Amino acid sequence: MSSMIEVRQLKKDFGSLSVLNQISFDVKPGEVVAVIGPSGSGKSTMLRSLVHLEEVTGGSISICGKALVEDGRYASTANIRDITSRMGMVFQHFNLFPHLSVRDNLELAPRTLKRESVQQITAKSRELLSKVGLSDKADVYPSTLSGGQKQRVAIARAMMLSPDILLFDEPTSALDPELTGEVLRVIRQLAEENMTMMIVTHEMSFARDVADRVFFMDNGDIAESGTPEEIFGSPKLERTRAFLMRE
Repeated sequence: MSSMIEVRQLKKDFGSLSVLNQISFDVKPGEVVAVIGPSGSGKSTMLRSLVHLEEVTGGSISICGKALVEDGRYASTANIRDITSRMGMVFQHFNLFPHLSVRDNLELAPRTLKRESVQQITAKSRELLSKVGLSDKADVYPSTLSGGQKQRVAIARAMMLSPDILLFDEPTSALDPELTGEVLRVIRQLAEENMTMMIVTHEMSFARDVADRVFFMDNGDIAESGTPEEIFGSPKLERTRAFLMRE
């Protein structure tokens, strides 16, 4: 498979406001793409469109070779469910269920889908909590956790269905600076394991260190894309330079 994500002429309007202006890009297997840019530039809308949390106005999205939407026409409900299940999404504000333990937060979706046995699901949640350094928190409730711990639980939960792609929407922006590092360490580890990822982030040093490619978005366009060296070292556009000087 040449691309895990293929986007062509993607357009999203909210009424008369154009939020995505016919953007196109590909993400290759194992690639880490960091998406940077000012607030309101369309970064989160683009990411949410990939998992059908936003319905697009036009264009095409293919995930792992399967069309989610083609020329503005969506696949069937069953196919949408199948395609989006190939992706895990981690949100800015964790979105954990407060009435469920950490373990139950991880196991809810796989138990509902019944693709694996209860024993397999339990073993997997144990393994993933160990991976994010939270083995001792399986039976506690989210309210007892720090922000950094909650976000690491959210990452483990996104991994429970063995996604081919992970999407992160500002995963550290709700965290205190001292908690940001523990979340970025987990994401960095996933990058080293060749997980395909798109990360909307305001952490420029992290984007520089971890990403294979960087997209700079502005006013609903991918204004500039390139390697971290190109974007951070010698951006072509004045608006990219101005944004990076402010950060």
